[in-house]
Amino acid sequence: MKNWKSSLLPFLSVLALVGCGDSANLQGKNAADDEVELASRVKHCGQDNQQLAQCSDGAFQLQLLHFADIDGGRDILNNAVRFSAILNKFRAEYANTLVLSSGDNWIPGPEYNVGGDLALSSILGVAANGRAHIAYLNAMGVQATAVGNHELDMGTEAFANLIAPQVLSGKTWQGAQFPYLSANLDFTTDTSLAPLFGVNGDINTNQAGQVAASTVIEVNGERIGVVGASTPALSSITKTDDITVLPDDASDIAALALKIQTYIDSLTKQGINKIILLAHMQQIAIEQQLAPLLDGVDIIVAGGSNTILADKNDRLRDGDSAEGSYPLVFQSATKEPIVVLNTDGDYTYLGRFVVMFDENGVMIPSLLDDELNGAYAADERALTEHNLELSDAIPEVQTITTALNQALTAKLSKVFGSTSVYLNGSRVSVRTEETNLGNLTADANLAYAQTIDKSVAISLKNGGGIRAPIGACVIPPGSTDSELVCSPPKGADGINNAGDVTQLDLEIALRFNSALSNLSVTGRELKDIIEYGVSATRAGATPGRFPQVAGMRFSFDASKAVGSRVQNLMILDDNGALPKGKTVVVVNNGKLNPAAAKQIFRLVTLDFLVNGGDGYAFPKGKSANVVSLKSAGQKTGNVVIADDGTEQDALAEYLFEHYQKVGKAYYEMDTPSAQDKRIQNLAKVPEDTVLADE
Repeated sequence: MKNWKSSLLPFLSVLALVGCGDSANLQGKNAADDEVELASRVKHCGQDNQQLAQCSDGAFQLQLLHFADIDGGRDILNNAVRFSAILNKFRAEYANTLVLSSGDNWIPGPEYNVGGDLALSSILGVAANGRAHIAYLNAMGVQATAVGNHELDMGTEAFANLIAPQVLSGKTWQGAQFPYLSANLDFTTDTSLAPLFGVNGDINTNQAGQVAASTVIEVNGERIGVVGASTPALSSITKTDDITVLPDDASDIAALALKIQTYIDSLTKQGINKIILLAHMQQIAIEQQLAPLLDGVDIIVAGGSNTILADKNDRLRDGDSAEGSYPLVFQSATKEPIVVLNTDGDYTYLGRFVVMFDENGVMIPSLLDDELNGAYAADERALTEHNLELSDAIPEVQTITTALNQALTAKLSKVFGSTSVYLNGSRVSVRTEETNLGNLTADANLAYAQTIDKSVAISLKNGGGIRAPIGACVIPPGSTDSELVCSPPKGADGINNAGDVTQLDLEIALRFNSALSNLSVTGRELKDIIEYGVSATRAGATPGRFPQVAGMRFSFDASKAVGSRVQNLMILDDNGALPKGKTVVVVNNGKLNPAAAKQIFRLVTLDFLVNGGDGYAFPKGKSANVVSLKSAGQKTGNVVIADDGTEQDALAEYLFEHYQKVGKAYYEMDTPSAQDKRIQNLAKVPEDTVLADE
């Protein structure tokens, strides 16, 4: 067991005498002055690859470069080039460097799909969807990663085919040159991943293309332990197939900590005293809950929440703000220092954490340098800040990016409609409130469903299924405040016009491209569905289950108990499914309307949700009459981009029909929460107007 308080004083004494390449001592000064001068000396201990790996007897300095969450569609490809240049520069500055990811290294969508373009065969060996993302990680020198939810979005077989090597027609796909880690996933119960299960605690290079709970990375003779962990809610948000996800109760964080601790203890028994946890928990609050429950972990790299942690010295990208300090410092179960790190995704930031350990492997928080540590933006301005050029990027990353961009350009030339306003699909918005993009795609799903069944009256989808906005937000040059200016798509020179909504926009915003289903629900069931949709709403949370709707409107009070939050709920008459002028009040002042409780309504939603995605429990019995609208491989109508009956197809057809003509662009601006009409959070709106027209 480490004891940082007792081990710090002798460590300071040793370094004061020996120094880091400096033989001068600090005698004659008080302890506080000693530590200040020592901090200055060791700031760059181990810097430059020509220096020794260790600063003095047993003391060790480590640079950790980290990232996660390549899943938002914010110019991932061009970000990656700049990101790789910064990563390469930082890695060269310290002999003792790790490069780690905490998961979600890709997401199904355009960049994922064009990995299968034959033009990439010369780069990938054997081209296939998603492999360009693995090639990025290999080129950047990633040494280990956690299993995120999006790695499994296409199922375990697809995941296995990405990370395992393959030889086809004399050509070789090298697979992942690093392990995927998760201590609370039993991979051996899944037929696709069981053959890839490696030896826990083995050297990471021996685990290339494998899955395991833990790994060991050797850094200049020093062994660093790395353990992975995935959100226990994994089964409800992605396709886990036959993976066993632990603990059974996803909310039991103490049980999760015990499972992780098993593999930490195994590493410490090997004599490893520096351990990093790659935790993909979706909400950073969970990583913060884990920190004081664990013993032996020094660093937790969070993932899945896209939370920006930064300090006062970090320049953030336009429109970004820190949600906490970098790092977050806690005490472990044995009262030793432990930190939580995180940055935003899509290669928008590189996290840098340079830390000093004493001879017992205990981190010394007082020696952390906030001028060095933090979140480093990977935007265009960053290259100048770091005296870099695009030519300084990792060559393989630049080559992959060029090939992917060429393949994606063709998608920009396919235009389906036009918008005169920014379509808000940002994570923090679509998972907490009504947005205009949420309304638009819910409306499109409803319109498509009614071409199959005119009685469909309402539409519901999860906000987590909207992955990006259509348009962009920036702080204007020369602005003296931090207010964002958001605008519709600017258009690509020589390819399309400003305001055009393209195939690429749809594939990024609706990258899961879920199939649609019609089904019947009673008023009581509808209330329960909406109640579940808002049940995880709380300050700081961004639950993927949050609903976006059409054909109805409702209000809710998040301060009330789960199950009693919906205050008013009304089904509207503006889609033609109800008799002219007819509305149905399902909930009035928190009470279910007895007549409406038994009334049956046809609803369109996503197959993902019908099948339990995000934890929803839609009715499935005979009375539900579930009808899938997807026609696999069939592409008809005015727009031909995706299978009929999928979200991308529905939105493309809707835009073409209503907003394709010259001078008739989509115009409904996104509104602040206080002005929302369909979804009214009573903590934000001045007055509940859901039933105002009744």
